[in-house]
Amino acid sequence: MHCELVVPALFAGHEVPRLPALELLLARGRTRRGEPVSLERWLARAFGLEEHPVPAGAISLLATGGIPERVAGDSCWLRADPVHLRVEHDRLTLIPGAGFSVSREEADALTHSLNQHFGGELEFVVVAPDCWCVRAAGDAALEVPSPLEVAGGEVDANLPRGPDAARWRARMNEVQMAFHDHQVNRERERQGAPPVNSVWFWGAGRLPPAARGPWQSVSANEPVAAGLGRLAAMRQRALPAEASSWLERSPEEGRHLLVLDGLRGALALGGAESHASRLAALEAHWFGPLLEALRGGRVGMLTVHAPDAGIASETVRGDLRRFWRRARPLGTTG
Repeated sequence: MHCELVVPALFAGHEVPRLPALELLLARGRTRRGEPVSLERWLARAFGLEEHPVPAGAISLLATGGIPERVAGDSCWLRADPVHLRVEHDRLTLIPGAGFSVSREEADALTHSLNQHFGGELEFVVVAPDCWCVRAAGDAALEVPSPLEVAGGEVDANLPRGPDAARWRARMNEVQMAFHDHQVNRERERQGAPPVNSVWFWGAGRLPPAARGPWQSVSANEPVAAGLGRLAAMRQRALPAEASSWLERSPEEGRHLLVLDGLRGALALGGAESHASRLAALEAHWFGPLLEALRGGRVGMLTVHAPDAGIASETVRGDLRRFWRRARPLGTTG
């Protein structure tokens, strides 16, 4: 079996714990360096798509399996993820949905209000509590980074650009007005939670007709990865909590992709301690067990991709005998 892990934000933390299994894999394996790209761009390229921007809205919608592929393909979809916009000193910053808890009931109530407000001009669909999509009446020519890329930066510098930018900025303002005194937000503020006071439009485009890749299965909770796996007709599974569960259900052979996306949210919020604790959890539940599976022959090759660092490291069992290649702290590797 060839097991490939995609781990965005792997090298981005400032306070990094020692990770013996991952450090050994990186030290003994063969490392390739390339262009740093976002997770969505890396996935699109890996699945043979050239669309720019990546049509994350339509692909994310496909991940649910609840909307027929034909419907998604006939329309232009965008991601319309719930966010909290915060005034800090003299600038406006963004907190993505990964940084604060939104329940499914809250998401359903807020999108229901938006569908009523726009009266059929836009159709909002909840893929997950922190991942919403919207169908546009026509095409939307926009260039916008994802909320996780914008988090912590100035909102004004990352607002939509492109031929349709003015129209979608106006729609963002309408959403903010609709959410201003919404019952959901009144209750959230009463409980001390940040209100959902806007959405972030990004990932516009139509569903590509097909995708392809070298894997037999894709295991991911991240909607773009899950949707691409479905579009490529691969076996698509939710990501389990640990490698042992994944190995129990996986075949002896083949090439398999796993997207470990839990570090991006912690990094986007500037949470060094949270990022470090999630790294330690990945070491305990994924890197350590997969290293043992490589040693024992259950896994024949293990590849770790860090797309935003432009790094990929490939290790086979025989590489582990290269004792002269000493492990180094993760912060010195990227």
